[in-house]
Amino acid sequence: MDLTRIEEIENVWIPMPDGARLAARLWRPVDCISRPVPALLEYLPYRKRDFMRSRDEPMHRYLAMSGYACLRVDLRGSGDSDGTMTDEYTQRELEDALAVIAWIAEQPWCTGAVGMTGISWGGFNALQVAALRPPALKAIISLCAADDRYSDDAHYKGGCLLNENMQWGSILTLYNTLPPDPEIAGESWRQTWLDRIAAAEPAPVNWMRHPARDAYWQHGSVAEDYDAIGCPVFLVGGWADGYSNAVPRLLQHLDVPRLGLIGPWAHTFPHDGVPGPAIGYLQEARRWWDHWLKGEDTGIMDEPMLRAWIQDSVPPAPQYQLRPGRWAVEHAWPSPRIERQRLWLNWGHLADTPGEIDEVSFSSPHTLGVRAGEWCGFGSEGEAPRDQRADDGGSLVFDTDILEQGIDLLGAPELELEVCADRPVAFLVARLCDVAPDGTSARISYGILNLCHRDSHAEPEALTPGHWYRVKLKLDDLGQAIPAGHRLRIGLSTGYWPMIWPAPEPVTLSVRFGTGHLDLPVRPPAPADAAMRPFDEPVAAEAARHKKLQHLDMRRTIEIDLTTNEMIYTLKGDGGELGGASLARIEAIGLDIGYTMMKRYRILEDDPLSAETELVQTAILKRAGWHIRIECRTRMTATAETFQFTGDLEAFENEVSVGARHWTQSVPRRLL
Repeated sequence: MDLTRIEEIENVWIPMPDGARLAARLWRPVDCISRPVPALLEYLPYRKRDFMRSRDEPMHRYLAMSGYACLRVDLRGSGDSDGTMTDEYTQRELEDALAVIAWIAEQPWCTGAVGMTGISWGGFNALQVAALRPPALKAIISLCAADDRYSDDAHYKGGCLLNENMQWGSILTLYNTLPPDPEIAGESWRQTWLDRIAAAEPAPVNWMRHPARDAYWQHGSVAEDYDAIGCPVFLVGGWADGYSNAVPRLLQHLDVPRLGLIGPWAHTFPHDGVPGPAIGYLQEARRWWDHWLKGEDTGIMDEPMLRAWIQDSVPPAPQYQLRPGRWAVEHAWPSPRIERQRLWLNWGHLADTPGEIDEVSFSSPHTLGVRAGEWCGFGSEGEAPRDQRADDGGSLVFDTDILEQGIDLLGAPELELEVCADRPVAFLVARLCDVAPDGTSARISYGILNLCHRDSHAEPEALTPGHWYRVKLKLDDLGQAIPAGHRLRIGLSTGYWPMIWPAPEPVTLSVRFGTGHLDLPVRPPAPADAAMRPFDEPVAAEAARHKKLQHLDMRRTIEIDLTTNEMIYTLKGDGGELGGASLARIEAIGLDIGYTMMKRYRILEDDPLSAETELVQTAILKRAGWHIRIECRTRMTATAETFQFTGDLEAFENEVSVGARHWTQSVPRRLL
């Protein structure tokens, strides 16, 4: 690709109405002053100049060469922008976005048409900004994001507290204290940095103070009013990602031109998609933008509403480079073609008809779940669910007969059953597994429910011990082929450590047989699948790559103390951004960057109050005469009544401490 067709501006200041400046990196065609072009905005807190540089360049250079002005803007309080930041998706963030879009549309190199795109945070705020309907915003692409900040983000799942809340919140706390680059911000960089350190607050604690779906989570959740979104929306997700449920849900509820794409991928762009196969996503994005921002008939809106990867059955593994399968298409979602197959929960058996009514009680060990993998995959080593037989052994399981014919599943399995707990707070976890003839058990979907949230996430109610409740649990959407000769298995458990924080007391849960059922979304064969135009091979523009200075292997280990029954799960790595380097150099700007993280989970098999999560992080920015290092250590434990959080953060300039923060905070558990 000919990079001489575009120009790159390392930093552009975008003025805000209150006098603050947001920093942007700009790629645009060289002739855009005489021939204005539409603009594409990506709006993130993840530091455009350094940590995200090698991720940004291949995409934005490609789209600039395709006739777009592309801007990567640091949110207020992040990267090289002015100010401080303490939380996600604030009203200030959204107001700034409106000002940014208005500024872009007024530039002489812009036609006045703006698109917004992003993955994760950028996918969330693209949806949120679209709901505000700025006049210049003509379309968006949202990748790996969600419409509901409470039920489908990194904080809570089914009303249970995710340990991801602690991990992601600790990372954000550190990120919020990184300084702007003096080469961009000038002499004010140090005061901005000190202001950020002084303003830092532990994000995990803030989110734990909102254990129900209250006004805090409603803000920024476009599920509150889908009709507020008025522009076309392209939704992209992956089965190995933590956010894929949002794609079919948004396709169902939006009332604008929309497309959905779900591949086998983790939390990454499809042209870099792991697990593969990766696709020519940037070509698809260009077709989308050309249609909605340039008015060209690219044919993209003549294609089916949803294209999803139906994964073949494969043995469970720590990581997949490739998930074999095939693309399936649906012209509407929910699809009228999907058939619900009901299976009844009988004694150890998933059957076509209900059996004798009976009941059984069980309680899972608190170490169950260590083979679950990560809540959200990033394509890293060891993050996928392992063979589930060990967890099956601590669960109440129900198996189908051996399948005489294979079936395809596309959509969300739904479980309905009668349960009774001996404690006022209890959790129910359901895993759907593909069981091979050799007994290997591969998790293909799962769901989690805090039974106090059985009727509402907004107004949870304690259980009455000994009382029977009929509850519904929707499992995660999936696209999966189950071959003949295999079985399906539902495994029920009372916990899922370390994915979710355990209930405050050991719980015995009773389940009634013969009255509960599992509804499967069975997809019949479709000739249209084979007739669909194949995706192009992945392409991207050239980009500067990090030069690895110090290598760091990703390691995940499990230790079990056989004298105490304590299990310790430890992960050490670079956080995934530096390709296995703890320190790397960006030659183009003469900057060394580094990041390392250690997270450790501990629990005793029989004591939920022994649970402990710890994270240790180090971030480095360094060039001649300028050396920044930030150390952050956070830890969480709990009593039966409160969560206990401690944190320490210290910032160094040229190995001299310039600021430190210490936090010791308690948060009431409130039906957690």
